[in-house]
Order: sequence, then C-alpha cells, then structure tokens
Amino acid sequence: MSQQNETGPLLDEGEAHPYHVHHGKEDSPFVMISDHAGRMVPERLGDLGLPPDEWDRHIAYDIGIREVGRHLQQALDCLLVEQVYSRLVIDCNRAAGHPTSIPPISDGAPVRGNQGLSAAERQQREEAILHVYHDEIERHLSRRNLDETLFVSLHSFTPAMQDGQARPWHIGLLHDHDPHSARLMKELLEGEGNLCVGDNQPYVLNTQNEYSVPYHAGRRNLPALEIEIRQDLISDEAGQRLWAERLARLLPCLWERRKDMA
Repeated sequence: MSQQNETGPLLDEGEAHPYHVHHGKEDSPFVMISDHAGRMVPERLGDLGLPPDEWDRHIAYDIGIREVGRHLQQALDCLLVEQVYSRLVIDCNRAAGHPTSIPPISDGAPVRGNQGLSAAERQQREEAILHVYHDEIERHLSRRNLDETLFVSLHSFTPAMQDGQARPWHIGLLHDHDPHSARLMKELLEGEGNLCVGDNQPYVLNTQNEYSVPYHAGRRNLPALEIEIRQDLISDEAGQRLWAERLARLLPCLWERRKDMA
C-alpha cells in the first residue's frame, strides 16, 4: 500500500483523467452519466490496503454498468460522461465531506488506505477527482437547451450485501424531485413482462444520500432518472447488451410520453 502525499497533485502526469466523455448528437435529449464506471486508483495510493479479490467486488465499482452505458450510448447516440476512478478512492455520487465519500470500511472490507486521512488528504481527492468530474458534467449541461434534456444516471447494485439479504429487483428506479419520469419508466418496464421493478429501491434518492442527480438535475428542476440494474444480470456481454437494448427502446418512449403530457 502506497502512502498518500498531502502536497502536490494526486494524479501524476500521464495518469488517466477523472472522466471519459462519449459524444453523441447534440440534439439528443439524453445526457447520461456513470459515477461508478471505473475502478482505477491513482498510483500514489497503491491498492488502498485491499487484497486483489476485493477489487472484483461491487465495493470497488458498479459491475457491468460501464459496458451497459457504452452500448446504450451508441444506440441512442447521446452524451455519456463516465467517472474512471474507483468509488473507494472517492465516491463521486456523494457530496464532498459526506461520511461515506471516502469509506474506511465498505461492505465489511476494511480500506486501510482510507483510514485516518487528514483534511488535506481528503481535499486532495476531492479536488483531483470529484470536482473535476462534476465540473465536466456542468460544462456540458451549461451548453444545452435544458427544456429538451433528460438527465440519466446509470448504476448497478449487488444482488446481496454482506448480510446476505437478497434484493429481488431486476432494476430499480430512483427519484426525488422528479417522480413523474420514474413512474412512466416503471410502467414501460413492467410492460416488458416478468420484471421486478423497484421504486426507490434498493436505495432512496435524496440530497442526504446522493449527490449527482440532486446537484445537476434537482437544483435545475431538470427531468431526471436514476437507473440501478442488478449486477448478476449484467455481469456478461449478453446481459449487458440485452439491458442496453431494452433501455435504448424504452428511454425514447419515456421521453415522448413526457412531451405528450407536458
């Protein structure tokens, strides 16, 4: 495990930028983000004190969602902004300073490289990754016609946490300021047949628990949808393509229904 240096930049020259942007048609209504797409770690942080097998778990990244997001972006030809560093370095779906932003323990796994951090070390991660990622999203939103925009946040969730309690939902739709979009999408998904669709499950979306949707969409009252897909359903190429194709069919239907009801 490497030690973090409180002075100087967290990311050395040549290391990956905190985000990857996939561009699409400018007139597409969809702006997609993926807060937990990657699991990279800055070189100076080493392995954060975690053994290799922990990096394959959901604690490190949202399993399968990067591939789903990329297939979906290509199908919709829309903007997608991915965050490439592990949520264990800093969770980009948490506000700066949130208790779970840099977790010392994640689903039972001690993260020694996150324990006992100074305020300067925390700020270093926030400035190098968290703020840079969200500033890029803001840059794209600032150039758009927000009356013709649906903000879509892509995530995946583990079928069971360490306590073993099963999560039955195939997909969850999270919402706060915009329950309307979630309700319409739930109807569309249930129309597919045999899908268990969670309403604010397996998590509740609000300003205390999450950051990205409230910050970018909530304060603008921008139509928004947070999508959570169960990870065992998108752990391989077939599942990833199936869910991307499904969402590529249904998201335009959702958008048309919103416009018809406006």
